[in-house]
Amino acid sequence: QVQLVESGGGLVQPGGSLRLSCAASGSIFSINTMAWYRQAPGKERELAAAITSGGSTNYVDSVKGRFTISRDNAKNTMYLQMSSLKPEDTAVYYCNADIIRTLWGGAMDYWGKGTLVTVSS
Repeated sequence: QVQLVESGGGLVQPGGSLRLSCAASGSIFSINTMAWYRQAPGKERELAAAITSGGSTNYVDSVKGRFTISRDNAKNTMYLQMSSLKPEDTAVYYCNADIIRTLWGGAMDYWGKGTLVTVSS
């Protein structure tokens, strides 16, 4: 079974920094794109950042220059370094990964349960 587990969420002051981690475990052959989604109170879930297996990245405009997504393929782990945090960054952050479980199989999307990031004074 494949599991994605997020960690690193919590309460931080505006202007502060936080690093989120997402560890994938279980039967995994390879992982294609991994991404961080977030859902703020009263809003729809949005893609915050994504990273391909080769390291190419994309960010939603609102986090560009402040967030950095990265991954360690050897550890099947993805990170989101968040700096200059704003109250509007407050959301539940979800890990998403496109995972191939076997050599002969196709990719499937997996989701973590989410970790809450609260930016407030």
